[in-house]
Amino acid sequence: MFYIHDSAAISPQHSFGEIDLVTLHSYRGNKLQVIEPAYEGIPAGLIRRMGKAVKVGVGASLALLKKNSPVSGIVLGTANGGLEDCIKFLNQIVEYQEGMLAPGNFVQSTANAISSQIGLLTANKSYNITHVHRGHAFENALLDAGMLIAENPGQQFLVAGVDEISSYNFNIDRLSGWYKSEDITNVNLYDTQTPGSMAGEGAAAFIVNDQLAGALARVEAVNFMHGEDPEEVRNWIKELIQATGFGNNRGDLILSGENGDSRLIEYYRNAEGLLPDSTGIYRFKHLCGEYATATAYALWLACHILKGMDVPSHMVKRKDLEQPVRRIMIYNVFKKLQHSMILVAGADYLL
Repeated sequence: MFYIHDSAAISPQHSFGEIDLVTLHSYRGNKLQVIEPAYEGIPAGLIRRMGKAVKVGVGASLALLKKNSPVSGIVLGTANGGLEDCIKFLNQIVEYQEGMLAPGNFVQSTANAISSQIGLLTANKSYNITHVHRGHAFENALLDAGMLIAENPGQQFLVAGVDEISSYNFNIDRLSGWYKSEDITNVNLYDTQTPGSMAGEGAAAFIVNDQLAGALARVEAVNFMHGEDPEEVRNWIKELIQATGFGNNRGDLILSGENGDSRLIEYYRNAEGLLPDSTGIYRFKHLCGEYATATAYALWLACHILKGMDVPSHMVKRKDLEQPVRRIMIYNVFKKLQHSMILVAGADYLL
């Protein structure tokens, strides 16, 4: 258990700087691409060499570190890092027949380039690690941060989740059926009854520690599993609900990773069916699209909801109007195999 004290997100919506989630930005072509801000604090000569994943990850993180420095460690989760730069470098190997290769694309392409750049730009020589576990990358980063906080009372850490849309990954996943074959918009994402979703990307970063004073929210549990059997997944969710008592109180809310993929809807319906009708249900994938670390964006949303943000109607699937939101369970399914649950509560809930 640990506390979130600050957060920042760069996403396909206006989530950075002036936050406006009421206005839903519409995207076609089955891609939701980030709205890139003016990256303050990154030298112009350096930013020209950065791939998108590095830029958004560093940009979101520096916004927090300007206000919350120093941190005792940088913990990042990503499925692919800067894959677009990796493909560019591999193409150079073929084009130049392994001759004089420009190293820039290679340096920017590794998964740990993001956390490394954050460390270099802030002169932070503390713990620095990147977790690369596909759809569980951010969840592993949260677990790591939780252990660091337990071992180092009084210290604070940066934890983040970052992924980009690369043309290579998009084409591979599209051919594998993970994105819609028909052209739709994110506005009607949940109305579709076909396989696949819309590709997304983004970065979300958090300052975390063990101090209640001034906290935005409290992370109470992080859990995940691998499996495709709906009954096995349902039993896993049921055990977590029973262990945490989630759904017993008014003000409990599910933030669902439902993404318009007809093959995954059974998992989400099973989870919703385990909870009373008083449990609210919000959805977020039409805001950010589908990507491996989308739960980082969901956690950013959860912090704002718990602090009283007016939730736009386009997020609401089912709402309990009788009580303010007190606890949020983020449930996500990635590519049918990887399931995760993050329980986050108001900082002073039951304290």
